Amino acid sequence: MRHQKAGGKLGRESSHRASMLRNMVTSFFNDERIETTDPKAKELRKLAEKMITLGKQGSLHARRHALAVIKDKKVIKKLFEDIAPRFQERQGGYTRLFKGGHRPGDGAHLSVIELTSKASPTKKGKSKKGEKAPTSKSATKKRERRKTSRTEGEKKEKSSAKKGPERKTK
Repeated sequence: MRHQKAGGKLGRESSHRASMLRNMVTSFFNDERIETTDPKAKELRKLAEKMITLGKQGSLHARRHALAVIKDKKVIKKLFEDIAPRFQERQGGYTRLFKGGHRPGDGAHLSVIELTSKASPTKKGKSKKGEKAPTSKSATKKRERRKTSRTEGEKKEKSSAKKGPERKTK
């Protein structure tokens, strides 16, 4: 039984798994968004959130702990000076997972993991007067699809209403 064995094995030995996650978290903070398989993204999320928490502390001790995981000093600088200050008021939930499709070669489930805020968040999600609230591209696309499907449906209803019910007379 695997009681209290946190974290997935991801089909790799421990050293390979550790180095893979280090490389992934480095790429994640460098690009602020990556696409990978679902299990890898879920493991990456745990490590990334811990690194952002270290970045929020901002001490030399925290920086050295982060350097033990992320070997690239440019990425550490970005984490501590750019990324962590964005989340200063937030208590966790720094990353977002989107389920993607399937990989063509082996059919693996894919996910996109990204940081939740690209810019500094406004208080309690409210936007300033006159500004629209930020929306993701997928939400905008869904809204457009709904509008087009509604208008097509309304056109069909109107055309059938003009004709009236068809009756055969002898």
